[in-house]
Amino acid sequence: MKVLIATQKPFAAVAVEGIRKILTEAGHSVDTLEKYAAQDDFVKAVAPYDALIIRSDKVTAEVLDAAPSLKIVVRAGAGVDNVDLEAAKARKVVVMNTPGQNANAVAELAVAMMIYMSRGQFTPGTGSEIMGKRLGVQAYGQVGRLVGKKAEALGMKVSAIDPFIPADKIRELGAEPAKDVKDLYANNDFVSVHIPATPETIKSIGYDLITSMPKGACLVNAARKEVIDEEGLAKALEARPDLKYVTDLLPDNYAELKEKFGTRIFATPKKMGAQTAEANINAGIAAARQIADFFATGNTRFQVNKW
Repeated sequence: MKVLIATQKPFAAVAVEGIRKILTEAGHSVDTLEKYAAQDDFVKAVAPYDALIIRSDKVTAEVLDAAPSLKIVVRAGAGVDNVDLEAAKARKVVVMNTPGQNANAVAELAVAMMIYMSRGQFTPGTGSEIMGKRLGVQAYGQVGRLVGKKAEALGMKVSAIDPFIPADKIRELGAEPAKDVKDLYANNDFVSVHIPATPETIKSIGYDLITSMPKGACLVNAARKEVIDEEGLAKALEARPDLKYVTDLLPDNYAELKEKFGTRIFATPKKMGAQTAEANINAGIAAARQIADFFATGNTRFQVNKW
């Protein structure tokens, strides 16, 4: 089978080497499309391929239509909102992710951003410590649990909520379950967001939730930009001069927010959550193994668009 590694943000060279080794040893050929300038370049490249490995690259209906031989797409990472899952399902193209491979990198960044904001973005002046502060984790999957464990090790008090995990299980996993989302926001000095972008969650975090946070609180977003109501965020920061927001997803109105709120807000210039050598390699290698296994045995364990 022919496999294309299509990455506008390329894998590390060692990851590409590992992917190529796994797949060629399994009898497949591997090509790369890196740092392409436009989506149209991706569309034009996919025609001969049976499998794709991507990162944040957009697999649209147009991409799928241009690849009549395509059987599987593996997103090296957890989120798959950059793939048109329904279009893939209609064409019987299996879509997988590589859950957990980037989790530690994202969790470390979330904790680092909390410290960065607590210390006034390292500008001169008196900051504060995160030890003894309360952390609420919104979504207690692999990333959320790691954030909770790292925060607890630093002396924070951790609570969490997840619609798919019962309260007793959250407690068993190491956090105090919050009653509901409102309770999570109202009773924590930091809230770390790890929810996916779905019709139910898009713009679900806005003025009311943010302004319900305690004095001096900080909202941390290492998940998806779409879950934040950016207009509501701006109004909340305006109404509450004590609140802070830090994110790994550049808001559309960031220049305006930064000018108005200074060190109370920070966004990484480009999504950094999975940008570590370790995560880069882990996710790429996992994707290669899943493709090799799929063609060898039909294994669809990590399929996200089941039919």
